[in-house]
Amino acid sequence: MNFSSQAVPLPEPSCLKISHADPNIYSAIMHRLLFHLSRTRPDTPIVIVCVGTDRSTGDSLGPLVGTALARFHSPLFHLYGTLDEPVHAVNLEETLTLIHNEYKDPFIIGIDACLGHSASVGCIQVVDGPLRPGAGVNKQLPPVGDIHLTGIVNVGGFMEYFVLQNTRLSLVMRLSDIIAVSLYSALKQWKLHAKSAAALEQ
Repeated sequence: MNFSSQAVPLPEPSCLKISHADPNIYSAIMHRLLFHLSRTRPDTPIVIVCVGTDRSTGDSLGPLVGTALARFHSPLFHLYGTLDEPVHAVNLEETLTLIHNEYKDPFIIGIDACLGHSASVGCIQVVDGPLRPGAGVNKQLPPVGDIHLTGIVNVGGFMEYFVLQNTRLSLVMRLSDIIAVSLYSALKQWKLHAKSAAALEQ
């Protein structure tokens, strides 16, 4: 126990959960992402894996985020999972093998939809540790990511497949837009900071 009079900073909680209606949502997600990115080296390859399928409204969050990120044509990250080329249960393991063969010690960010309590629908989570895709529908799939973001698109606990198929597209689109913009903005800021720090060291 530390009895020093000096204040000891509290560790960041492992999960941020925030409603899409919160006016501070973009800055909150960016702040949390920058906290996680600060643990990586500036030359670490950033790989974003957007899990899901365009064949189910609720499960299309990941591919929608991937498609939005692809429009930036950015060298800041390597992207897997779009509406045209989704990453889903059938090809997830193959995709992860490809990533680890292609990049040395990548920092992987997983993105997926999830189901939750009714009060949490419409929330976005930024979580330390890997994504467990398919857990909500009893699928055994490999974990994805050093950190992950999820959008809670509907209520879980009963008839998950039916619930995902009957999720409002407007909510999924809203969540995907917030995730894509916040993630791209955080990566841009992180790279700028890394360049500034490197310039000061020279």
